[in-house]
Amino acid sequence: MASIKLSIQSKSDNAQIYLRLSISRGFYIKRKIGLSINSKDWSNTTGLPKQNNPTNKNFTTKLKDLTNTILKNLNEANSKGLEINGDWLSYRIDLYFNRVQEKGTQSNLLTDTIQRYIDIAPTRKNSKGGIGLSKSRINSYKGLKNVVLRYEKEQGKRLKIKDINLAFVSLFTEFMQKQNYNNGNTQKKISDIKTICLYAQLNGIETHKQIRSVTGIKTKNDYIIYLTETELEQIEQTEFKRDALINAKKWLLLGAMIGQRGNDLLNLNENNIIYIGDLKLIELTQQKGNKNVVIPFSPQMETLLQYGFPYKISIQKFNKHLKDVCEIAEVDTITEGYKYVKEDKRRVLGKYPKHELITSHDLRRTFATNNYGKPEWTLPLLMSITGHTTEKIFLNYIGKTNIDYAQQIAEIYLKQIEKAKKQTNLRVVKELAVN
Repeated sequence: MASIKLSIQSKSDNAQIYLRLSISRGFYIKRKIGLSINSKDWSNTTGLPKQNNPTNKNFTTKLKDLTNTILKNLNEANSKGLEINGDWLSYRIDLYFNRVQEKGTQSNLLTDTIQRYIDIAPTRKNSKGGIGLSKSRINSYKGLKNVVLRYEKEQGKRLKIKDINLAFVSLFTEFMQKQNYNNGNTQKKISDIKTICLYAQLNGIETHKQIRSVTGIKTKNDYIIYLTETELEQIEQTEFKRDALINAKKWLLLGAMIGQRGNDLLNLNENNIIYIGDLKLIELTQQKGNKNVVIPFSPQMETLLQYGFPYKISIQKFNKHLKDVCEIAEVDTITEGYKYVKEDKRRVLGKYPKHELITSHDLRRTFATNNYGKPEWTLPLLMSITGHTTEKIFLNYIGKTNIDYAQQIAEIYLKQIEKAKKQTNLRVVKELAVN
């Protein structure tokens, strides 16, 4: 008759526990169970923890349940004629502790489901009606998985799909804040977790009844980083000696003129220049959203690109050189925002010289912010270049608030008052002339 005995093989304070499964005389299998105990708390007589405190008593109950489950599994395997070996025993132990999922079934663990979502990304329908998620979207889910793994480590347990509820949102938000993630990033992560759970639900995995109510914290774009027209002029007039900084300066100025994301900007070359009659244009397809954009050359662009495009560099190097360019050009206004701190491996909110905060993405916002409100730039024209799909998203992107709108309306009223005064004065003058 099969039997199980647990044991330790060291006298350390972190002794590994072994499970020995004896199947018949002279035939046994021995494997670590993946748990350890202080040897002083182990009884070699009973093959279980000593009953000297509540923790050991609970541990004993768990180990007894493990042995009973393995014996039950053994009987089922024997009835099916399955081969019993070391791999079988390791699998049954890992299955008991939720380290693996039952073969032939879908995992109900959150990180496993995220990984499955990543694996099938090339065949998923995207928001544009096509097939396949974008590279940036896939990377976003990979980042989500890493964040969840860190959260699970702190919580000391693995999350199941059905664990995602409103209580989780509160705990996860608190965790993200401690990790110095901004509220917008937290909201996006929670939204993506909800997407994963709804995907799991469609595949028959149990979800919490609150899953439809799970949502991130609603936030506005509080920290708008962009280069003013005065700062752009400072940069343009500053001379640089290093080729790398001269090159980065050109990319920076071009980015502020055409309002594209960093990767779309740095991928531009002479092949993106097209002509329609006498009209010279830059044509590109934005990586995010796959939107086609056509931008006419301005006189400033003609001057900047008279000797061709700057040479291509990586987005990482560009972000580094951007900060150097802005620092040398004395773009140092104290600005509140998030700065990446190597020691913390996180973006930390604080007040810094602006050159420490500038990234490639801020060039797109620079274009949008500096041109918003100019008579020659209507909102649809700006959005056709930046790629924003709605007015609300665009205005939030550049940080416009109700106060801004009120100020603009007040300016309109003032202009109307001034116009009315001029018309009144003109009428009085005409009447005097007639009389």
